[in-house]
Amino acid sequence: MSKEISTKALAERILEGNTAVVDVRSAEAYNGWQIRGESRGGHILSARSLPARWASYLDWIDIVRSKGIAPHQPIVLYGYDPQESMRIAKQFERAGYIDIYYYHGFIREWSADSKLSMDKLPRYQQLVSSSWLKELIETGSAPEFQNGPFVLCHAHYRNPADYDIGHIPGALSLDTNTLESSSTWNCRTPAELKVALAALGITRNSTVVLYGRCSFPRKDEPFPGSSAGHLGAMRCALILLYAGVEDVRILNGGLQSWVDAGYQLTRQPAAPVEARDFGGPIPGRPELLVSLAEAKRILASSNANLISVRSWLEYTGEVSGYNYIDRKGCIPGSVFADCGSDAYHMENYRNPDHTCREYHEVSFAWYKLGVVPERLNAFYCGTGWRASEAFFNAWLMGWPSLAVYDGGWYEWSRHADNSIQRGERIGEASHEY
Repeated sequence: MSKEISTKALAERILEGNTAVVDVRSAEAYNGWQIRGESRGGHILSARSLPARWASYLDWIDIVRSKGIAPHQPIVLYGYDPQESMRIAKQFERAGYIDIYYYHGFIREWSADSKLSMDKLPRYQQLVSSSWLKELIETGSAPEFQNGPFVLCHAHYRNPADYDIGHIPGALSLDTNTLESSSTWNCRTPAELKVALAALGITRNSTVVLYGRCSFPRKDEPFPGSSAGHLGAMRCALILLYAGVEDVRILNGGLQSWVDAGYQLTRQPAAPVEARDFGGPIPGRPELLVSLAEAKRILASSNANLISVRSWLEYTGEVSGYNYIDRKGCIPGSVFADCGSDAYHMENYRNPDHTCREYHEVSFAWYKLGVVPERLNAFYCGTGWRASEAFFNAWLMGWPSLAVYDGGWYEWSRHADNSIQRGERIGEASHEY
């Protein structure tokens, strides 16, 4: 039978370290958004994120177990609404958990007392909710937004029908090929980016919100990745940051989060207002993309990581991952940071609803691999999309030295003099994530 716990008792349990504290609010609230007027944004230090809306998922208990919340552990649940915490407590009870508490003092006591420890995602403002976006569209203003121009983009890969069948009102259609070359898959030249961004009405001072459709491609689709729009949005976000756009944001959960909130889509296309000048040099952050030569220097450094954000089958050389890449294997000396099942999925970096995975889980998985913020960390994959999503996760955490090796496996494998590795026992790689 679950029971209530006081602020003092909860603080003591956290110090003892044997209690699982579970935050049942939305991912946005957990990350740092002050949604109900709490004095401080974020979550109770050491709390895990388990939004109450996930309770309807058939694999809910598997999600719980994946977070290391064991049946023998005492569990404390908290959120904004006591009824919600108590409802999730009953679900834990039905799943065989027996030592359950609920805490109702988060807003009134915990967030109001600066002596009680909290944590938040350092750049939480760059990961926005559908309700935040709706407010911005309808009023031109929203929390953590300086009134000014904003551009909303629906990302897709050479698939305008993905936009035409339904998009968020006011969103522009953004083909990823606008920002990256269709022949090399690398970011376009500064001159090409200047033209492309001007056509979209994007300047250095714009707030740009990106999203895409969260479904993934079928094997028989003519253009691999054409449906993986939200992954494409991550790729575009990286390129915009590289170009020098100062305020780049992602709709957490992509188009699916907008639909899940019950908001309407439109088929009415939006027209961009062309910008006269970007307002600064392009690239504004050249260090975010590294070349083949720089990737080799990173491999030779004792204080840097070249990180493979690919699937296990790609990393071990069973598949190349793409029908246009022949050579199979991995870059010798790279660190394997498993993306998920294949070249078009990022399950290990996302929650079941396609929101960004709890950042503590991502950073802990990286830490076990030696991927830590004190080093320069350059991510790569096949052609830059998955690497961009991993990069964005680290950037949200405020890590100081980050980059993407833009050429990735596509470029590396095309040079016959570049060595490769294959096999199941490459270094000490692990695909447990």
